Amino acid sequence: MPVSPQHNERRRSIGFLEHEGRSWACFLVTSPAKGGGWRGYFTFRPADAETEADEIRTSDIFLELGDTEVRARARGLGRPLLRGLLDSAVHVRDRQQGERPELRRWFRNRLAADSLRLQDQRDSSGPTAQPGLLELRSLYASYRLDQVAHMIALVRAEDFERAVERIAGEQTVDFSSCDQLQVAMLVVQRIESLLPLPPFEVWLEDFLAHRDSYQLYAHTLHREGRLP
Repeated sequence: MPVSPQHNERRRSIGFLEHEGRSWACFLVTSPAKGGGWRGYFTFRPADAETEADEIRTSDIFLELGDTEVRARARGLGRPLLRGLLDSAVHVRDRQQGERPELRRWFRNRLAADSLRLQDQRDSSGPTAQPGLLELRSLYASYRLDQVAHMIALVRAEDFERAVERIAGEQTVDFSSCDQLQVAMLVVQRIESLLPLPPFEVWLEDFLAHRDSYQLYAHTLHREGRLP
């Protein structure tokens, strides 16, 4: 996945990551998107690279109103996810063709795993511990993922596949390969942006008043594998 320069691109250094004993420089690249807004993706270059030909990039994984919003999204990812994107980009470069899994099930399984991970961050503090702001924001992020997973479950499999292809646009989507994470982030963010989800402050008031209902909802959706 070689990098090609685009007009009006803005390139910012994110730091360095390690992959299989090799150091890679990471950059966030943003530029105006066709039809309005700004798009963003990451590029990775080996520290010992001699030319730009060794640089690889992710798919476009951000689509926001402006450059500032793209940068805010990127800052919230964290190094573990950036390392996952680097691993994905490295393997995409040499990926092999394979069978395409059922997309709706793949997305639901991935969202369930991410949601449960965020919930477990709270559970590790103990069942009687009073959640702090960071734990509450993790639960709010888990709630938003739950709403995306619930919506996906209500859509027919063939309709969801068409929606994924439309969101991905001209990008080649091969969900049997390691570019899954890149395109999945774009799809989930797009779906989330279309849902009428409450802001954190509104959700927090309702969550604190009906905590048991939220916990039962998440348990039914993910651990029991059925719609609440």
